[in-house]
Amino acid sequence: MLKTLRQIARVGLRDEPYPAPATDTPELLQAQIWQVLGRAACLRYVDAGSCNGCELEVQALGNPYYNLEGAGIHFVASPRHADVLLVSGAITHNMAGALRATYDAMPEPKRVVAIGDCAACGGIFGAGYATLGGLDKILPVDVTIHGCPPTPVALLRGILAAAARVAV
Repeated sequence: MLKTLRQIARVGLRDEPYPAPATDTPELLQAQIWQVLGRAACLRYVDAGSCNGCELEVQALGNPYYNLEGAGIHFVASPRHADVLLVSGAITHNMAGALRATYDAMPEPKRVVAIGDCAACGGIFGAGYATLGGLDKILPVDVTIHGCPPTPVALLRGILAAAARVAV
């Protein structure tokens, strides 16, 4: 233990390099979303068989740094109140019917966002005995957010793109 502490004192803590400065800050993206919509947006999130990595990033949007609620974007429990359907995970056969029912219950205009590589194309799971693969096999996808998992800023960009299509 003492050897490790000496090494830390001599070398310092090695960490990942700082990321490049983002051109899209959460505040800027929130302002753009509000400008595009001009009103509150309601999101319905469905996990269709993911590892929960994407779910953790979606939950991060609710923290004070990203402040999704402050931008007028709310998660709703009922698809009848949703403008945008967010789906993550490789689509399992058991969830296909539930996703179709959720999509059919949404009012027009409705948009679908595929979150992560699994929802985009099946990811590492692909299509098999338990999974259908990407979300586009059962629903029309308007925006795809790639990444495993995608960052919260990427999620905000995707929500902005979906909101822009709703406003049109």
